[in-house]
Amino acid sequence: MSSLNISDIQAAAARIQVHTTPVLTSTILNEIAEYQGRARHLLFKCELLQKSGSFKFRGASNAIALLSNEDAQKGVCTHSSGNHAQALALAAKLRGIPAYVVMPSNSPEVKKSAVRGYGAKVIECEPTLQAREDTAAKVIADTGATFIHPFNNFNVMAGQGTMALELLKQAEDQGTPLDGIIVPVGGGGMLSGIATAIRSLNPKVKIFAAEPMNVNDCSLSFVAKDHVSNAVGATSVADGLLTNVGTNTLPIILDKVDGVFTVSEEDIIRTTKLVWTYLKLCIEPSAAVGVSVALHNKEFKAMCDEQNIRNVGVILCGGNVDIVKIAKLFENCEQ
Repeated sequence: MSSLNISDIQAAAARIQVHTTPVLTSTILNEIAEYQGRARHLLFKCELLQKSGSFKFRGASNAIALLSNEDAQKGVCTHSSGNHAQALALAAKLRGIPAYVVMPSNSPEVKKSAVRGYGAKVIECEPTLQAREDTAAKVIADTGATFIHPFNNFNVMAGQGTMALELLKQAEDQGTPLDGIIVPVGGGGMLSGIATAIRSLNPKVKIFAAEPMNVNDCSLSFVAKDHVSNAVGATSVADGLLTNVGTNTLPIILDKVDGVFTVSEEDIIRTTKLVWTYLKLCIEPSAAVGVSVALHNKEFKAMCDEQNIRNVGVILCGGNVDIVKIAKLFENCEQ
């Protein structure tokens, strides 16, 4: 596939076997999202309850399902230290094919163990992008495996877009049809898939991206209408959103997304704790970024009032969290 359209996403929805994740609300978080006395109704799409613990399973399973039997038997390969690694490992296991995952040697052992637990072979490398790419290229040369990119792959984007089909219907069924949606953005695969689906099915819904202020390449690229990369070494507690937007995702973002908003590290941590406390959902900090925009970004709140955006979907993208690490973040956090 060399492009993305709604028929690709609808076909993916019919093809893949995923959980239809629930949509939850919170009176307390709605109250925090109010601006100058004007109400906001937040609808949380709980992708942390998806297979493998994140939305990534949708895209990985669609990409694997589309492989020919001949290619599938040679396996799949990726380089990832996060949720895509686990999702690809599980999707490959369910199809009964090999999975090879290149991971930096400094990746947390809990993540390596999770990938191995799904049956994938973990190949460690030096913690640089060049080392990841070189190691993956060697694995592919040795095995004939197909490389599945975490976000710059249109089949992956189509799978991610299936959550928008669910959310639009769920919001309607709850009597709160969407006026807008907030999607966390790293490489942009999830944002591209969701934006493509919503623009096709309900173009009145406003689409917004959310990212950490510390790694705001999407925001900068959105303004420049061209790729602007994060500073070398830039980091965030939302470690699932550190990568730059992709060459295939940015054109879709520029064409279909209405705005990009950023939040501070302090607000991301504070919001993560709020969701744990009031929704009783153990999200990872990357999943808190969209919620944080809705709760704490005054520019976003003012814009919603101006455009009469009341019912806002928020993607809680994952829950693969290190409990010890998150506990330390919460220790000095004030709600």
